[in-house]
Amino acid sequence: MPTVFDDIITQGVRSGQIPARTDAARSWYRDIAKGYNRVNENKLLSGDRTRMQTKIGPGGMYMFQYKPKYADTLPYYDRFPLIFPFRVEGDRFWGINLHYLPHPMRAKLMDSLYDLVNNQRYDESTRIQGSYSVLNRAARIPLIKPCVKQYLFSHINSRFMYVYPSEWDIALFLPLERFSKASKTQVWAQSKKMVRA
Repeated sequence: MPTVFDDIITQGVRSGQIPARTDAARSWYRDIAKGYNRVNENKLLSGDRTRMQTKIGPGGMYMFQYKPKYADTLPYYDRFPLIFPFRVEGDRFWGINLHYLPHPMRAKLMDSLYDLVNNQRYDESTRIQGSYSVLNRAARIPLIKPCVKQYLFSHINSRFMYVYPSEWDIALFLPLERFSKASKTQVWAQSKKMVRA
Protein backbone atom coordinates (compact mmCIF):
# COMPACT_ATOMS: atom_id res chain seq x y z
CA MET A 1 0.00 0.00 0.00
CA PRO A 2 1.54 3.39 -0.95
CA THR A 3 2.43 5.71 1.92
CA VAL A 4 2.45 9.49 2.13
CA PHE A 5 6.19 9.22 1.42
CA ASP A 6 5.53 7.38 -1.85
CA ASP A 7 2.96 9.99 -2.89
CA ILE A 8 5.28 12.93 -2.22
CA ILE A 9 8.34 11.29 -3.82
CA THR A 10 6.26 10.51 -6.94
CA GLN A 11 5.15 14.17 -7.13
CA GLY A 12 8.74 15.31 -6.65
CA VAL A 13 10.25 13.06 -9.29
CA ARG A 14 7.57 14.17 -11.77
CA SER A 15 8.55 17.77 -10.97
CA GLY A 16 12.23 16.99 -11.54
CA GLN A 17 13.16 17.16 -7.85
CA ILE A 18 15.69 14.48 -6.89
CA PRO A 19 15.37 14.01 -3.11
CA ALA A 20 18.11 15.40 -0.82
CA ARG A 21 20.52 16.25 -3.65
CA THR A 22 20.20 20.04 -3.69
CA ASP A 23 19.05 22.80 -1.34
CA ALA A 24 16.22 23.54 -3.78
CA ALA A 25 15.02 19.90 -3.73
CA ARG A 26 15.20 19.77 0.08
CA SER A 27 13.10 22.94 0.29
CA TRP A 28 10.61 21.60 -2.26
CA TYR A 29 10.00 18.37 -0.30
CA ARG A 30 9.79 20.20 3.02
CA ASP A 31 7.22 22.64 1.63
CA ILE A 32 5.06 19.83 0.24
CA ALA A 33 5.20 17.90 3.54
CA LYS A 34 4.37 21.07 5.48
CA GLY A 35 1.18 21.38 3.44
CA TYR A 36 -0.27 18.21 5.01
CA ASN A 37 -2.67 19.01 7.87
CA ARG A 38 -2.78 15.57 9.42
CA VAL A 39 -1.12 12.21 8.86
CA ASN A 40 -2.39 9.13 10.67
CA GLU A 41 0.60 7.47 12.33
CA ASN A 42 -1.17 4.11 12.69
CA LYS A 43 -1.91 4.03 8.98
CA LEU A 44 1.69 5.01 8.29
CA LEU A 45 3.02 2.19 10.49
CA SER A 46 0.81 -0.37 8.78
CA GLY A 47 1.43 0.91 5.22
CA ASP A 48 4.72 -0.50 3.98
CA ARG A 49 5.68 -3.64 5.92
CA THR A 50 9.12 -3.84 4.29
CA ARG A 51 10.34 -0.80 6.20
CA MET A 52 9.19 -2.05 9.63
CA GLN A 53 12.11 -3.26 11.76
CA THR A 54 12.69 -4.72 15.20
CA LYS A 55 16.16 -3.15 15.54
CA ILE A 56 17.64 0.25 14.87
CA GLY A 57 21.02 1.29 13.57
CA PRO A 58 22.88 4.45 14.56
CA GLY A 59 22.66 7.20 11.97
CA GLY A 60 19.44 6.04 10.30
CA MET A 61 16.11 7.83 10.70
CA TYR A 62 13.22 6.04 12.44
CA MET A 63 9.69 6.63 13.74
CA PHE A 64 7.94 4.58 16.40
CA GLN A 65 5.25 4.73 19.08
CA TYR A 66 6.52 5.33 22.60
CA LYS A 67 5.33 5.84 26.17
CA PRO A 68 8.13 6.74 28.59
CA LYS A 69 8.58 4.87 31.86
CA TYR A 70 8.09 8.08 33.84
CA ALA A 71 5.31 9.52 31.69
CA ASP A 72 3.42 10.63 34.83
CA THR A 73 6.24 12.85 36.08
CA LEU A 74 7.61 14.20 32.79
CA PRO A 75 6.36 17.69 31.90
CA TYR A 76 5.72 16.45 28.33
CA TYR A 77 6.88 13.82 25.84
CA ASP A 78 6.52 12.80 22.20
CA ARG A 79 4.46 9.63 21.65
CA PHE A 80 5.67 9.29 18.04
CA PRO A 81 9.37 10.24 17.93
CA LEU A 82 11.26 11.00 14.73
CA ILE A 83 14.84 10.17 15.57
CA PHE A 84 18.37 9.65 14.44
CA PRO A 85 19.73 7.19 17.04
CA PHE A 86 23.41 7.72 17.85
CA ARG A 87 24.04 5.30 20.72
CA VAL A 88 22.54 1.91 21.61
CA GLU A 89 23.42 0.38 24.97
CA GLY A 90 21.76 -2.62 26.62
CA ASP A 91 18.07 -1.91 27.23
CA ARG A 92 18.10 1.66 25.89
CA PHE A 93 19.26 4.01 23.17
CA TRP A 94 19.78 7.72 22.67
CA GLY A 95 18.69 9.73 19.67
CA ILE A 96 18.04 13.16 18.24
CA ASN A 97 14.26 13.64 18.14
CA LEU A 98 13.64 16.31 15.53
CA HIS A 99 10.04 16.85 16.64
CA TYR A 100 11.23 18.94 19.59
CA LEU A 101 12.04 21.87 17.30
CA PRO A 102 9.70 24.15 15.33
CA HIS A 103 9.99 23.78 11.54
CA PRO A 104 12.55 26.54 10.79
CA MET A 105 14.91 25.32 13.54
CA ARG A 106 14.30 21.70 12.54
CA ALA A 107 15.31 22.51 8.96
CA LYS A 108 18.44 24.30 10.16
CA LEU A 109 19.46 21.32 12.32
CA MET A 110 18.79 18.89 9.47
CA ASP A 111 20.93 20.99 7.14
CA SER A 112 23.77 20.73 9.68
CA LEU A 113 23.27 16.97 9.98
CA TYR A 114 23.55 16.62 6.20
CA ASP A 115 27.17 17.74 6.65
CA LEU A 116 27.75 14.54 8.68
CA VAL A 117 26.45 11.97 6.15
CA ASN A 118 28.82 9.15 5.19
CA ASN A 119 28.01 9.39 1.45
CA GLN A 120 25.99 11.37 -1.07
CA ARG A 121 23.97 8.45 -2.47
CA TYR A 122 20.93 8.98 -0.21
CA ASP A 123 20.07 5.30 -0.36
CA GLU A 124 19.98 2.68 2.41
CA SER A 125 23.75 2.93 2.84
CA THR A 126 23.53 6.61 3.81
CA ARG A 127 23.84 7.41 7.53
CA ILE A 128 24.50 10.36 9.77
CA GLN A 129 27.98 9.63 11.10
CA GLY A 130 29.04 10.10 14.65
CA SER A 131 28.52 9.44 18.28
CA TYR A 132 27.22 12.09 20.64
CA SER A 133 30.77 13.38 21.13
CA VAL A 134 30.92 14.12 17.39
CA LEU A 135 27.45 15.61 17.50
CA ASN A 136 28.43 17.57 20.59
CA ARG A 137 31.32 19.11 18.71
CA ALA A 138 28.67 19.94 16.20
CA ALA A 139 27.02 21.46 19.25
CA ARG A 140 28.23 24.59 17.84
CA ILE A 141 24.81 23.47 16.65
CA PRO A 142 23.02 24.37 19.91
CA LEU A 143 19.82 23.22 18.18
CA ILE A 144 20.71 19.62 19.14
CA LYS A 145 20.33 20.32 22.86
CA PRO A 146 16.53 20.02 23.24
CA CYS A 147 16.41 17.06 20.84
CA VAL A 148 18.67 14.54 22.61
CA LYS A 149 16.44 11.95 24.28
CA GLN A 150 16.87 8.53 25.85
CA TYR A 151 14.46 5.68 25.04
CA LEU A 152 13.90 2.32 26.74
CA PHE A 153 13.28 -0.59 24.37
CA SER A 154 10.69 -1.99 26.81
CA HIS A 155 8.52 1.13 26.38
CA ILE A 156 8.35 1.09 22.60
CA ASN A 157 4.81 0.23 21.47
CA SER A 158 5.43 -0.54 17.79
CA ARG A 159 8.13 -1.69 15.44
CA PHE A 160 10.62 0.86 14.19
CA MET A 161 9.60 2.42 10.91
CA TYR A 162 12.72 3.03 8.84
CA VAL A 163 12.69 6.30 6.91
CA TYR A 164 14.77 6.10 3.73
CA PRO A 165 17.37 8.86 3.34
CA SER A 166 15.54 10.08 0.23
CA GLU A 167 12.54 10.75 2.54
CA TRP A 168 14.31 12.58 5.36
CA ASP A 169 13.10 16.03 4.27
CA ILE A 170 9.53 14.78 3.98
CA ALA A 171 9.53 13.18 7.45
CA LEU A 172 11.07 16.34 8.84
CA PHE A 173 7.97 18.45 8.12
CA LEU A 174 5.09 15.97 8.18
CA PRO A 175 2.72 16.80 11.07
CA LEU A 176 3.61 13.69 13.09
CA GLU A 177 4.70 15.13 16.44
CA ARG A 178 2.37 13.71 19.09
CA PHE A 179 3.10 15.51 22.33
CA SER A 180 1.40 14.50 25.55
CA LYS A 181 0.82 16.90 28.46
CA ALA A 182 1.73 20.01 26.43
CA SER A 183 0.93 21.48 23.04
CA LYS A 184 3.59 21.58 20.34
CA THR A 185 3.64 25.39 20.72
CA GLN A 186 4.50 25.03 24.42
CA VAL A 187 7.15 22.36 23.73
CA TRP A 188 8.75 24.43 20.99
CA ALA A 189 8.81 27.53 23.24
CA GLN A 190 10.74 25.50 25.86
CA SER A 191 13.11 24.21 23.19
CA LYS A 192 13.81 27.75 21.99
CA LYS A 193 14.75 28.70 25.58
CA MET A 194 17.11 25.73 25.80
CA VAL A 195 18.78 26.67 22.52
CA ARG A 196 19.35 30.23 23.69
CA ALA A 197 20.65 29.19 27.15
